[in-house]
Amino acid sequence: MDRETLIKKWLDNNLNAEELKAFEQLEDYNSLIQMDAALKSFKSPKFSVDEHYEDLKPKLKPKKIKQKWHKPLLRIAAILAICFSVYYYTTTLDTHINTQIAKQANIELPDDSNVILNANSSIAFNESKWTKNREVKLSGEAFFKVSKGEKFDVITDSGIISVLGTHFNVKQRHNYFEVTCFEGLVGVTTSEGFTKLKAGHCIKIIDGKLLANEKEIATQPSWLRGESNFKNTPLKHVITELENYYDIKILVDQADKMRLFSGSFTHKNLDLALQSITIPLNLNYSKSGTSIVLKRE
Repeated sequence: MDRETLIKKWLDNNLNAEELKAFEQLEDYNSLIQMDAALKSFKSPKFSVDEHYEDLKPKLKPKKIKQKWHKPLLRIAAILAICFSVYYYTTTLDTHINTQIAKQANIELPDDSNVILNANSSIAFNESKWTKNREVKLSGEAFFKVSKGEKFDVITDSGIISVLGTHFNVKQRHNYFEVTCFEGLVGVTTSEGFTKLKAGHCIKIIDGKLLANEKEIATQPSWLRGESNFKNTPLKHVITELENYYDIKILVDQADKMRLFSGSFTHKNLDLALQSITIPLNLNYSKSGTSIVLKRE
């Protein structure tokens, strides 16, 4: 059952046991519960009409006719305040989607743009403001297929990617930033300046160092095919990527983490992946529980 249907049935108190379990697995479950609790506990301020009237009575001029118009007016004001609070809360609430280790997610944005979120990554966007502001916040890696329209921005800690309609991949992890354009034209703004990427070109910033634009002949990122590719990439970033696909911790013993690696590893076989990395670098590896130790031969 899709997310919208689950939320509607939850609001109607009409979830069965299986649906309730699915609802509790939603990424924004905690936000929905918090919003529900906030709305249920929202009360208009206490206001005693009689007490305030008695206080004001000496200051009022005598009137032959006393009109009790203030009570319904106060009720209307309280209702409007509640409605405004609900509207403000719901329209400013972002949709957050996260993936776990070795998991991916396919996301349809409000304009039918498509995002494939890679492992151990997250995005956030505001659906209610989407027609005026097509903006996605990304941490991790994602492949975008953007529908044509107004400017579309992907915001990361390392830079902003702006397009009108195209296919591109963004990877932003600790001290690693990479944007690859597969179709159309991509504008990338970083602390290094502004760069335009045509289809088949890539830009990388690794450990604060801007690398020259590299040619990309593939039509989609390699991780969609179940493998990760690297070219002259420090070993420490290769290790971080390996940890995103296998539930392990990799330790390095007497090996140079800054040594450059060019090659690939599979996401489907840990031993084969480790061999693909260690053999070209003349390293050995050993397993200890959920940890892997890399060391020189």
